[in-house]
Amino acid sequence: QLQLVESGGGLVQDGDSLRLSCAGSGGPFSTYAVGWFRQAPGWNREFIGGIDWRGEVISGDSMKGRFAMSRENANTVSLQMNSLKPEDTAVYYCNAKWTSYNYWGQGTQVTVSS
Repeated sequence: QLQLVESGGGLVQDGDSLRLSCAGSGGPFSTYAVGWFRQAPGWNREFIGGIDWRGEVISGDSMKGRFAMSRENANTVSLQMNSLKPEDTAVYYCNAKWTSYNYWGQGTQVTVSS
């Protein structure tokens, strides 16, 4: 069973950058489509963007212009977040999908102070 672990979250100030990582283990992570989502208190989980096994990226509305996603290696997908704003404060999750398989990580907290 694939296991996902997010890391890289933390407390930053308005305008700072963070790089989140999603590490996959226990399965062929490189064959999965990987997506990043976030959820702020009181809000639904929001799609940020996804990357397929070829490295092709699909950007959600919140990703365009400030965030970038890439496959670092066979076991890691990163989310580079620049010019962070207080409204980016949320728990960030990665998700891996392949055929009927669908896995979530436990999430990493990102807090942006003004």
